[in-house]
Amino acid sequence: MSSPFFFISTSSDYIEYQIFVSKCIQMGNLDMKVLVVGGGGREHTLVWKLAQSVRVSKVYCAPGNAGTAGIGTNLPISDNDIPALLTFARDNNIGLTVVGPEVPLVNGIVDEFEAAGLRIFGPNARAAILEGSKVFTKELLYKYGIPTAEYHRFTDASKALDFLASNTVYPIVVKADGLAAGKGVLISLSREEAQQGVKDMMEDKVFGNAGDEIIIEEFMTGPELSMLCFVDSKTAKPMVSAKDYKRIGEGDTGLNTGGMGAISPNPLYDQELENYCLENIIEPTLEGMRQEGRPFKGILYCGIMLTESGPKVLEYNVRFGDPETQVILPRLETDLVDIFEAVIDDKLAELDVRWDKAAAATVVLASKGYPEAYPKGLPITGLDEVKGSVVFHAGTSEKESDTVTSGGRVLNVTTRAYSLEDALSASYQNADLIQFDGKTIRRDIGS
Repeated sequence: MSSPFFFISTSSDYIEYQIFVSKCIQMGNLDMKVLVVGGGGREHTLVWKLAQSVRVSKVYCAPGNAGTAGIGTNLPISDNDIPALLTFARDNNIGLTVVGPEVPLVNGIVDEFEAAGLRIFGPNARAAILEGSKVFTKELLYKYGIPTAEYHRFTDASKALDFLASNTVYPIVVKADGLAAGKGVLISLSREEAQQGVKDMMEDKVFGNAGDEIIIEEFMTGPELSMLCFVDSKTAKPMVSAKDYKRIGEGDTGLNTGGMGAISPNPLYDQELENYCLENIIEPTLEGMRQEGRPFKGILYCGIMLTESGPKVLEYNVRFGDPETQVILPRLETDLVDIFEAVIDDKLAELDVRWDKAAAATVVLASKGYPEAYPKGLPITGLDEVKGSVVFHAGTSEKESDTVTSGGRVLNVTTRAYSLEDALSASYQNADLIQFDGKTIRRDIGS
């Protein structure tokens, strides 16, 4: 089993590395300060990867977690406190800001930073609407002929309930229009369950304003895959494939979560499928956004279902997926800073983005009760016993000298290896070394 880190392995690699370092020294570009916005497993992975760049001298994370604190410097700033983040970046000569979560992107953090002359990676607010509004995305997909599920939109709860009363096809999917922390999608097996979901979203406001408008769409069946791309205003470059596991229970049962594990590569993904999705989904979407006056730059994440009638779009996210990031970035060989800057400068086409041929797997350790109510502040033990895997922290904090739980998804145990079987085996072995009260784990990731 190989290390989860990337090392120089041949003399040619070393020569290339030395040339690159020499160029950076000549350019005076080896002391970049980077700010990562967010505090979950995705952000820990970003901090971990960015800290490996020869160009980076310091990484800050706002607000970060117990894992990011071991690599960089955590800041007591909320990931959606855009004025405070802007002030810190300006006052501390931050050379690059990388935004992890969707909320600050939808709320315009990129617009604010760019207006202040600061370099920041991610889509602006007009482009981030691809994740911020499911209604906008559905209408865009239909307008530009991009395959997706049939749907109906509602702004009135009574009309949505009337529609469900006359509908005879179940399961059916009910979605809140706005951001709901990954929980605004209800797969309803019966009319009664769907109607309760409508009442929860539109009348009881369980997701706040995100449920002011909803979508009811057909339930599609088939395997799912995650397709992530680096995107500038002219070019989209796919990342290596990944598959995540959303349901809390084994066998894909129970409530939807932010993700209980992931693998890379996705066994169902090949070059032919990638080419098809690029031609029929990714590129038409980006062209549609340009036509709408909303050019997209950053990370485009497409959730795709492989139906009997072909691949169809489930959703778009406008940032790295979580936990897909935890299995994708360990396989990246190209300096992540180079990629981010190429996107910002519209030079992505000029950059050779390289990936290794290894496999990676991550398993999530979650709190008892997640994705509903769960306890916090529980001591975590066994982290120092892990060998051969990287533990990315998702919901942790430091209390005196202890690492304690602070979220629903607590840790991601990630391994990069020659085969997916080896990666999964090591991740599960190391996951068993880590303990906290009520630890929840799916044992079927990758199966």
